[in-house]
Amino acid sequence: MIRQALVMAAIALAAGCSKAEPPPSAIAAATPAPAAAPAPTDDSARIVGRVHASGVAVVALEPKTPRTFPQQAETPVMDQVGQTFGPELLLVRTGEAVEFRNSDDTLHNINVKDEQTREQAFNVAIPTGGAYTFTFKKDGFYRVGCDIHPAMAASIFAASTPYTAIAETDGRFEFTGVPPGPWTVIVYTGGRRLQKEVDVKDGVTDVTIGGETGDASK
Repeated sequence: MIRQALVMAAIALAAGCSKAEPPPSAIAAATPAPAAAPAPTDDSARIVGRVHASGVAVVALEPKTPRTFPQQAETPVMDQVGQTFGPELLLVRTGEAVEFRNSDDTLHNINVKDEQTREQAFNVAIPTGGAYTFTFKKDGFYRVGCDIHPAMAASIFAASTPYTAIAETDGRFEFTGVPPGPWTVIVYTGGRRLQKEVDVKDGVTDVTIGGETGDASK
């Protein structure tokens, strides 16, 4: 509970940001959840970066020019076990399927709302052993709860790009198989939305975000 309170406080201030503001309820997963869709396997171009900020950092790499990405190779899953959502923060692809499961020994429902607009995405009951599939249509953060068990809470970050990650505890993150060209690295952390423009070329591109005058904050 202490960890949840700290993380919620770290991200709460971002609810006033522009597009895809971090929600007050966003919680760091104990183990960083994988990106909603694996990036291409070509390692010829990589972005290796570090966020200099305290607290949880969600990183998204968005193209500056229109691009078409392959569909996700695996469906991301949020499960319910021991009256707990897992993971506590799930990364998903906008327009791609997400599976919600109930592996608990009791009935649960899943109530999901857009964190910014409070618009309800869906609210369904899932019996023991059951599952429900949903596709998010808009990028952004979503609050997840169970009306039957109010103490249960989690968050979802939906993005059109397949390049999303939760930074490690030391702020490090990496994206592999990034097509060369202009990109924007966007970081949601500590009540801020930071971004930095990068020009990806073959090989490794190093990116540092936070504590720099070159970082744009919104």
